[in-house]
Amino acid sequence: MTDTPVSAVMLAYGAEPYLREAVDAVLASAGVEVELVLVDNGASRESMARVPDDPRLTVVRPGTNLGFAGGMNLAVSRTSHPVVVLVNSDALVETDALSVLARHLEDPQVGIAGATILLADEPETLNSAGNPLHVLGLSWAGDMGHPASEVDAVREVASASGACMALRREHWDTLGGFPAEFFAYVEDMELSWRTWQHGLRVEVLPDARAVHHYEFSRSPLKMYLVERNRLLLLLTVHERRTLALLALPLLAFEAAILVVSVAQGWGRQKLRGWRWVLTHLRWVRARRRLVQSTRSVEDASLVRLLTDTFDPAQTPLPPAAAPLESLLRTYWRTVRRLIRPRGRA
Repeated sequence: MTDTPVSAVMLAYGAEPYLREAVDAVLASAGVEVELVLVDNGASRESMARVPDDPRLTVVRPGTNLGFAGGMNLAVSRTSHPVVVLVNSDALVETDALSVLARHLEDPQVGIAGATILLADEPETLNSAGNPLHVLGLSWAGDMGHPASEVDAVREVASASGACMALRREHWDTLGGFPAEFFAYVEDMELSWRTWQHGLRVEVLPDARAVHHYEFSRSPLKMYLVERNRLLLLLTVHERRTLALLALPLLAFEAAILVVSVAQGWGRQKLRGWRWVLTHLRWVRARRRLVQSTRSVEDASLVRLLTDTFDPAQTPLPPAAAPLESLLRTYWRTVRRLIRPRGRA
């Protein structure tokens, strides 16, 4: 059997203590003819010096930090194979992971094939088995902390984890890759949701695995980008009726998040996110027109992928918020019935 040609893409920034291991794992992949494009987005000299000299590896140096979104766009533009696999620089793919992902993409109805992501320090525990999308735009590592044995079959997910996901280069080009304006965070959800909008499935595979040196952080910059990009996602991917039905809880949530951000010390970043959206409305409108004009699947067929329940382990709410979450669930389960296909009364 001929090995499947696969292009892996990876981004390096800062100290990158696991970069060499991540690169070695990709290059050791079995069952694929692999090339790896690594974008040096501002990695330390020490980490880049440890990268092996291998003819299958191409290092690209843009000379400035393009962010995860821009860096990955650049990396994919330098690939030459029909299947592209995004791999984090702190994720170690198992030997057959790339081959399993590539074979799964032979099904033309699959748009993105995601790996099951395991915690490096607890390899029998999940980091992500696909990421959910909350009706308010929040997302998190799905099933984190659960036993890896729970993923025993292919599952449909709102989004595959950007730590290790595969798609056909043709599909990437159709979607235009990541919106560079996102810079970092939420871009894997945006790509996955648009894949669903184009009539293709997003699935996580139990037999394609990667271990991830995952560390949760909550820096002011991260909170700014996550919150800003959450709003950009909502404003551009949903139909007008969906946004109208979500307007009331979204406005209430924005007010609540502002209070929380001030209490936690990142209130300025939250306001900065609002400011960016308001000063870039031309881009938001243009992006929305692009997304809405190229989709083929209506929201009525996608609302089943949304969740109205927070993960208490990753999005902990104060006890006083429990009644509000219950109210939100009741509201959403009522109004979602109004999201009907066009032409239906």
